[in-house]
Amino acid sequence: MGSRHFPARTVLFERESSGVTYRVPALLYLPCGAKLLAFAEERLSADDAHANLLVLRRGSVYGTFVEWEDMRVLETATLQHHRSMNPCPLYDEFTGTLFLFFITVLGRTPEAYQIVTGQNVTRLCCVTSADQGLSWSTATDLTQQVIGATIKDWATFALGPGHGIQLRSGRLLVPAYSYHIDCKQCFGQLCKTTPHSFAFYSDDHGRAWRFGEFIPNLQSGECQLVSVDEEDGSNVLYCNARSPLGFRVQALSTDDGAVFHGGQLVQRLVEPPHGCHGSVIGFPAPLVYVPAASRDTGAPSRGSACPLLPGALRGFGRSPTQQAGDAELPAGSRREPRERCAAPGQRGDAHSVASARGDSAASPSPAPFFQAPTWILYSHPTSPMSRVNMGVHLSTFPRDAESWTEPWVIYEGPSAYSDLACLQLPQRDAAPAGGTATAFACLYENGVRSPYEQISFSMFTLHDVLQNIPLTAAARPRGKRKRKRRRSCFVS
Repeated sequence: MGSRHFPARTVLFERESSGVTYRVPALLYLPCGAKLLAFAEERLSADDAHANLLVLRRGSVYGTFVEWEDMRVLETATLQHHRSMNPCPLYDEFTGTLFLFFITVLGRTPEAYQIVTGQNVTRLCCVTSADQGLSWSTATDLTQQVIGATIKDWATFALGPGHGIQLRSGRLLVPAYSYHIDCKQCFGQLCKTTPHSFAFYSDDHGRAWRFGEFIPNLQSGECQLVSVDEEDGSNVLYCNARSPLGFRVQALSTDDGAVFHGGQLVQRLVEPPHGCHGSVIGFPAPLVYVPAASRDTGAPSRGSACPLLPGALRGFGRSPTQQAGDAELPAGSRREPRERCAAPGQRGDAHSVASARGDSAASPSPAPFFQAPTWILYSHPTSPMSRVNMGVHLSTFPRDAESWTEPWVIYEGPSAYSDLACLQLPQRDAAPAGGTATAFACLYENGVRSPYEQISFSMFTLHDVLQNIPLTAAARPRGKRKRKRRRSCFVS
């Protein structure tokens, strides 16, 4: 049974009396300057054929308070005679360049028409900003350069929607999907198209782009990506995708998105009929400070930070120490925006390697070294029947499709697309020194009668998530994983 606690909600975009509707939210957090960028499509109606322009609101983060600027139209994010759709923002922390990828579609041609006829009229476009979204370049049409002749095999394609990611190597990744033409002619008509998720990527900070292979075996569409560090030091790229099969599809890549292994159904994450876009965001597992005197390690002279393992989730009824660095932030607190700007050529890594903290009197022996595993938060409507009741689920071992918790419903009522961002906010009393509080921002479609009346913003901490998810379905401890069962899927 879910909690009745809902996080505070701020409406950022609202349907106008003229019928103008705001859809398809995308959210990006810029730690340098503590800025949140909230993007959306401005449509003449809720119909995708009536999409028009992209809009933006910039927010300055002061603790748990966000001060939002007025909405403005991104006038350069356009292509003549096309409508702009599917915003997908991405930030290069090495160069400070902000990318906004999007698609443009000729005239009022709906996606469904392209899928049925195989006549692709969609273009891959991008604008950039060097000042955190204050000003933007003119749009670049990348279709021929990036996709080239392959476009003839795609009935249509789209991006994300929502945020892209950057890996430690510097690789930039933009989630995408395509309707591949499986059979071009059948008695004079197009026979079959199948949606597949994949990723565009760049290894030279956006000067050149390529695209990887499709998730091969299951129908998958709108998607997002997470770079997942595991306790043994390995790393995989995780993709979570929309599906018409009744459940989400997830797939892994061991070469940073060039090739995805076969997808699998995630039966803990349900889809409404025809599916719905969802968002995933990765973050380092919380660290619990363990004093030296409390550890049976041969009387070392310093404390250390240790990862909170999945089995410990069941102990999160109440956390007397607020989990050392994931304490709930004081309501209404205001701080100056943080300037966590990496030096040129360097990148502050969210999936950092933690080491022990010691004082000057400690022995000179090397500090313990470990890799904090990545946890994932996922947002999506929680009903299998309709787009209703926006919820967040947690996974502490993402490669296991059965590791997801039951949801914490953060909005009760009609809701649809969403996008998540993770913020590491400084926490004064955290241990070890310099600790941070993990917080999340969620931008999501919602309404009273329809999911497309508003796009709202909510912010909450990891502590809030752990307090409100039903723990009866918490992830199993590693080493007690059930053998995976074979499942057969039949697509109507």
